Amino acid sequence: MKDKKFSSKWGFILASVGSAVGMANVWGFPYRMGAYGGSVFLLVYLLFVIIFSYCGLSAEYAIGRRTQTGTLGSYEYAYSKKGFKKFGKFIGWIPLIGSFCIAIGYSVIVAYVLKALFDSITGSLMTVDTKVWFDSFSTSPYSVVIFHFIIILICVLSLSIGARGIEVTNKIMMPTFFVLFCILAVRVFILNGSKEGYEFMFNPVWSDLKDPMVWIFAMGQAFFSLSVTGSGMIVYGAYLSKKEDIVSSSFSTAFFDTLAAIIAALVIIPASFSYGVDVKSGPELLFVVLPEILQDIHLGRVFAIILFIAVVFGGISSLQNMFEVVIESLKHRFPNVKRRTFLILLIVICFGISVNLEPIFKWGPWMDLISIYVIPIGALIGAITWFWILDKNELLDEINTSSAKIRGDKWHNIGKYVYVPLAVVLCLIAVINGISF
Repeated sequence: MKDKKFSSKWGFILASVGSAVGMANVWGFPYRMGAYGGSVFLLVYLLFVIIFSYCGLSAEYAIGRRTQTGTLGSYEYAYSKKGFKKFGKFIGWIPLIGSFCIAIGYSVIVAYVLKALFDSITGSLMTVDTKVWFDSFSTSPYSVVIFHFIIILICVLSLSIGARGIEVTNKIMMPTFFVLFCILAVRVFILNGSKEGYEFMFNPVWSDLKDPMVWIFAMGQAFFSLSVTGSGMIVYGAYLSKKEDIVSSSFSTAFFDTLAAIIAALVIIPASFSYGVDVKSGPELLFVVLPEILQDIHLGRVFAIILFIAVVFGGISSLQNMFEVVIESLKHRFPNVKRRTFLILLIVICFGISVNLEPIFKWGPWMDLISIYVIPIGALIGAITWFWILDKNELLDEINTSSAKIRGDKWHNIGKYVYVPLAVVLCLIAVINGISF
């Protein structure tokens, strides 16, 4: 069926980049970079991006294309080859539940962003105390209900025609995201005092490499920024044509995801240095610090609108993937049920739960629970399954289909003996120490 495939390699890449680009890029990467060594963090991050995209992301695309389905079907397929079909049917639910639960919490933050966009358009954001403004809706229940429902509805409507809906919307949203953030980066460049921010970003202090936290958080940021969670990217792999080179597509996805993170940092870090604010402020960077800066610059309202349109697009594109992986998996398990039925069910369940998480003091514990335990465990399950359970020859056969370069034992061994151990380390650090990446 046409709606089950992306029509082009670039449609696939833009959709995959859309899945990866989100809050992890907009405030997560600048925050981590600001807190853990600046340019040294960036270099370590790039190292892990190369490893994870080369093996982890490629493997998730490959199993999706091999099985032509999403999370549940892929795990069932991998384990059935070893005679553990029932276990495969069960284990796939863990990363799938992780994707859905993250989507529930993620929709709250995107609703915050849509609220900020609306207030930028009306101009009210330009005249308020941004801290008071943010607290007015982030600490009150049911304060962004309308924006919240709009976000979920937009995502579900874009998914109503399957892969083509995802492709078409991301062909608009992702280029727009990059253009708008580049405009913001140019504006920040001319701010007084921004030079210190660029020096922080690109002048490495090599002694920071001795800090283990730089390596840990760079690894975690790379892992989850690429959405290598044992679930989300599988479904996009299922929609990838057999004519495409998987490893090349993985590198393209990683390149644009990393570019998005760096461009976001080029906006946030120099602006923070220019105004003497703490770049380690987390969510407040987007909702308190940047609006306060925008209030003070010429045409700030215009740039606020540009900022929040870009972030809304990034948020919606990520939510599309989180929702689609659930829809495709349920369609696999219950093939006689119409896609429309699952979409309606998704609206009811997601909105019904997430609307009660709108106060940030409820949202925070929810996201910590999922990101500290469920997501790292799901990512580890995926890594082990693709490189230790799935037959090596099957995986390599899919990786090498239409590949410009044949991958063999070297590629598989890097996945098995480098990527999987790193996933183990990351999972143990998260679960034992309660660290959210």
